[in-house]
Amino acid sequence: MAFLVAAPESLIQAATDLAELGSTLTAANAAAAAPTTSLLAAGADEISAAVAALFSGHAQSYQALSGQVQAFHSQFVQALSGAGTAYSSAESFNVGPLQPVLDVINAPTQLLLGRPLIGDGASGAPGTGQAGGPGGLLYGNGGAGGSGAPGQAGGAGGSAGLIGNGGAGGAGGVGLAGGFGGAGGNGGNGGWLYGHGGIGGAGGAGAGANSLGGGAGGLGGSAGLWGAGGAGGAGGHGGTNSNLVGPNGGAGGDGGRGGFLSGDSGAGGNGGGGGTGATFGGSGGAGGDGGSGWLQGNGGAGGAGGSGGSQGFSSGGAGGNGGAAGLFGDAGAGGAGGQAFGGVGGQGGLGGPALLLGNGGAGGAGGGSSSLSGTPGNGGDGGTGGLFGGNGGDGGRSGIPAGSTVANFASGARGGNGGNARLFGNGGTGGAGYGGVGDIPADAPGYAGNGGVGGFIFGNGGAGGNGVTGAFDSSGNSASAGGNGGNGGNAGLIGAGGAAGTGSLHGSFGSRPDGVAGVVGTGGKLFTPPPFDPLDIINAPTNALLGRPLIGDGANGTAANPNGQAGGLLWGNGGHGYSTTAAGVAGGNGGDAGLFGNGGTGGAGGAGANGGHGGNAIWGMGGAGGAGGASNVPGGSSGSGGNGGNVFFWGTGGAGGTGGAVISGQGIAGNGGTGGHGGRFYGDGGAGGAGGSGGQGFPGTTAEPGGDGGRGGDGGAAGLIGNGGAGGNGGAGGLGGQGSQANPSTGGDGGHGGNAGHGGAGGTIYGNGGVGGVGGAGGNGGQGVISGGNEVRGGAGGNAGNGGMGGSAGMFGAGGAGGAGGVGGAGTIGANGGNGGDAGDGGDGGIGGNGGSVYGNGGAGGAGGSGGAGAFGPGGPLELKGGAGGNGGNGAAGGNAQLIGDGGAGGAAGAGTAGQAGNGTSGVSGPGGNGGSLAGAPGPQG
Repeated sequence: MAFLVAAPESLIQAATDLAELGSTLTAANAAAAAPTTSLLAAGADEISAAVAALFSGHAQSYQALSGQVQAFHSQFVQALSGAGTAYSSAESFNVGPLQPVLDVINAPTQLLLGRPLIGDGASGAPGTGQAGGPGGLLYGNGGAGGSGAPGQAGGAGGSAGLIGNGGAGGAGGVGLAGGFGGAGGNGGNGGWLYGHGGIGGAGGAGAGANSLGGGAGGLGGSAGLWGAGGAGGAGGHGGTNSNLVGPNGGAGGDGGRGGFLSGDSGAGGNGGGGGTGATFGGSGGAGGDGGSGWLQGNGGAGGAGGSGGSQGFSSGGAGGNGGAAGLFGDAGAGGAGGQAFGGVGGQGGLGGPALLLGNGGAGGAGGGSSSLSGTPGNGGDGGTGGLFGGNGGDGGRSGIPAGSTVANFASGARGGNGGNARLFGNGGTGGAGYGGVGDIPADAPGYAGNGGVGGFIFGNGGAGGNGVTGAFDSSGNSASAGGNGGNGGNAGLIGAGGAAGTGSLHGSFGSRPDGVAGVVGTGGKLFTPPPFDPLDIINAPTNALLGRPLIGDGANGTAANPNGQAGGLLWGNGGHGYSTTAAGVAGGNGGDAGLFGNGGTGGAGGAGANGGHGGNAIWGMGGAGGAGGASNVPGGSSGSGGNGGNVFFWGTGGAGGTGGAVISGQGIAGNGGTGGHGGRFYGDGGAGGAGGSGGQGFPGTTAEPGGDGGRGGDGGAAGLIGNGGAGGNGGAGGLGGQGSQANPSTGGDGGHGGNAGHGGAGGTIYGNGGVGGVGGAGGNGGQGVISGGNEVRGGAGGNAGNGGMGGSAGMFGAGGAGGAGGVGGAGTIGANGGNGGDAGDGGDGGIGGNGGSVYGNGGAGGAGGSGGAGAFGPGGPLELKGGAGGNGGNGAAGGNAQLIGDGGAGGAAGAGTAGQAGNGTSGVSGPGGNGGSLAGAPGPQG
């Protein structure tokens, strides 16, 4: 059976473009006619006259042919224009007859079960928390849940029937005074035969006076037999209150499970950032766990933990754990821990375990600590490899401590241990451990993770992680301890023991201890190294001719050769890029896979350097990009995350790496890496990496503003069939510096939140567009400090980043929802009657993606972020003058349907926040998208 799809508007536009092109060619031919058809001879001799006559004859022949081509061109343009008009007329004629036919088909099931046989479920109205309607029993996507009213949960997405995708959960409403932000709605389940689960809704931000915290993100929907699980929703930002400790960010939702027979599981949502209190910041929300697979499929990656509130002694949220793989497949990586501001950095999530055949997931990196005393988080352990084959996952690096000027300095932390192999496979590499910065030597050293144990029958032990010298103190001096190296993993029966990790030297100032090297792992009990490998004979011809084996994994990068080696031509994973600890040195790129296999993971960049790109694959998964290195030099720039690897034929593109954070000072935060493209035939695009968070401005007579957050990476596009990757979240802006006590000084302004990445395009034939990322929260202003009686102003809050646009679908599929705008930063109080700082504005939501050109709903527009709270004066003889509240961000327009489908709902307006000097205004809600030209309703106003 043949199908023909025509877009009349495209045909008419093409005819117009061709007509303009024809006019240009006619004018060029006319201009060239006179000088080329009447050439003068170069001389008076016969030869010159003959040459001139020859070329003039050619020019005259060309003009004759051009006239014939011009006539054909005019006829072609006329035919094309007429075809577009005819198709447009046919569509207009068929609008009436086709819709009643569909109504007759759906009438029996609608009457008996309240559900159509064919068609998408209705989307819940914005601001109601209404659940999305279920899709048709035979074919149709579930409707998106409506966003919640202030303080209320978002509606759940509707589930599909036999074939179709689950609807996205609605975003939770912003919190009311004295309450929590609403929880995001759960994503709907995909069709029980085929279809992807819907993404969970984002939790609402805590807003108004005395917020209790951000709302939790919704759970991702699960697939049926075939399909991918939906990603969990991001947790809401904590907001602001007047208590001693600020409100906590909401937890990210867990990812949904992939299809029972085949399908990758969804990633966990990122935790929300901690809020602002009177003295201390709130804790960041925990990242959601990745979904687990069933029979064949990869586990979902854990979500990143939220950053602690940008005041002293706040803690980062723990990263979510990676999901377990199915019986066949690779496990998900653990999420990175959130950044702390003087408290404890978030623990990196654990890498998920593989079951029968597959590699264990890598552990997440621990969250760093900013200025003031604090403890960075430990890295997560790598997951175990499959029972009958597969390597253990690498351990995550520890968090990076920042320098300080107080007596109790930041301590070191532990890198995660590499995961163990089981019967066949290599143990994972231990994560790097960063030394601390401090006067107390017992608190300062860092400890790298140990290498994983090799397979019981065959496999090498993993290398121990390297110790790394800690950060600079706030004066720019390296007063830090060395990190201790991890022990190499032991081999099983046949294999070599893992290399010992190196210890690093202490910094150039003070008397901190040097790091101690680890111990080399024990070799195999039977052979070490093995005296004979049958693969050596098989691989000898291709190694001799092409320098590449036929079967086998590529070697991991080293300090001398940082890029991972390519896997075997027939089967083999690419080697992982080298994660360097040297400042300014980029991480190695992951190696490309063979015909079957996964691309290698890009290595993490050293301080201030970019992460490596993930390796490409043909039939498998693209490698994830490496994380950008955090800046540990005052005022320095952080590295951007590496791009995820692309897939040529079948498989999911690699996720982009996370941008490096600025530990302290007004540096430039790194951008998130771009997600890799899915397979050209089948596969989802990889998710974009999150932008790095801006650093806290240095205190002083002229207090520095906080650094701006980095931009989130764009999601990768799908091929013919598959969903576009989600855009990465923008990084949070840094806290403004505190004024000096020696001289009257204004607090520094908070840094601006980074803009989010855009969702990737859905499959050309079938697939949903990727959801846009959430804009980064603006940083809070620094507090003015004075020792006399002068008025000193508090710092202004930073503006939040904008949400990313949702990706558009191809022929069949729903457009991706636009991401929510970030929450504006809060202003802080002045000193001795000085004005409080004005609050930052909330970010605008991202525009929803367009539905499929034949069938599919437009994506919902992203909600505008709420404005930050202006500082309030306490009254009394030295009455403080409060700052103005921040304006709410604008809601974005919903995506348009094309031929058949409903327009996406417009995004809700962000709430303006109160302040003593003036209240912020609420944003403007977004318009709904247009319904399909053949059938479909327009989307509701936000």
